[in-house]
Amino acid sequence: MTEKSLLEKQRTKLAACAAFTVLVILSICIGAGEFSIASLFHDPDARQLFAVSRLPRTIAAVLTGAALAIAGLIMQALVRNRFVEPSTAGTAQSAALGILIMTLLFPGAPLAVKMLAASVLALAGTSLFMMTAHRLPPTQPYLVPLFALVYGGVIGAVVTFIGWQTELLQFVDIWTNGEFSGVVRGRYELLWGIAIMAAIAWWVADRLTVLSLGRDASVGLGLSYQRTLQLGLVIVSVISALTVVIVGIIPFVGLVVPNLVSRIMGDNMRATIPWVGLSGATLVLGCDVLGRVLRYPYEIPVATVMGVVGAALFLRLMFIRTANA
Repeated sequence: MTEKSLLEKQRTKLAACAAFTVLVILSICIGAGEFSIASLFHDPDARQLFAVSRLPRTIAAVLTGAALAIAGLIMQALVRNRFVEPSTAGTAQSAALGILIMTLLFPGAPLAVKMLAASVLALAGTSLFMMTAHRLPPTQPYLVPLFALVYGGVIGAVVTFIGWQTELLQFVDIWTNGEFSGVVRGRYELLWGIAIMAAIAWWVADRLTVLSLGRDASVGLGLSYQRTLQLGLVIVSVISALTVVIVGIIPFVGLVVPNLVSRIMGDNMRATIPWVGLSGATLVLGCDVLGRVLRYPYEIPVATVMGVVGAALFLRLMFIRTANA
């Protein structure tokens, strides 16, 4: 690697850290209520607002963005295709189906129990997708994302139909359209579980890198292919389930962030996971802040803003790929 490319990489890392820091401060300061960081030293109401609302919301956005980006990176390694992510491959929709079933059968169940059911359904839905995706011809890589869109759409349609039949469409809309307006102290703490999943992903990053080479190459290098695949599926499923339960479905994070970071950092997952997480957190924070200021003092859900921003970034990636082909 040349000295110029190393310098560019360092500049990109510094820019990412600076952007993340600025967005964290903006996320804490921007909102419908009057607040400033200076008021924390003399105003008890400001400290209460900071502790109950602003800080939990910022932490939730950081954890969600980082975990979704890492989940997308892992899923792309499992499927060996860069055009899939949990929100398009049925994982998030399966998690929403699990929550819906629990709401119908056990409406008084604790949030942790609903999360467990969502994780089980997400794991089952993702496993079915993986089984089918691996049967598709490897010479036509665009079939995988097309099948993922159809598969996720079918599960999403099932969720919507059940919600319509049981008059729970309003709840379904909450689970399928991610936002942070309802995140307060006491209602986001389960999201720390996705931080644990991200740490496990970094711990087994070398195995996931080998896994992305395919079954034959992985077994030839001494990797326990099936166990590593199952661990990756569990990580993706738990992250998706926790995100859907607390925040809702946020699209494009796991699709565009790993692709953007890999163009700069390469495909070594141990080296890229921290920067994928930082970039995902920065992107979600930026979209959340943008959603708060566009119609201030009202809010646009972060999933809506991400849909526009993520689509633009994805099209940009496609045009770059075509120009460099």
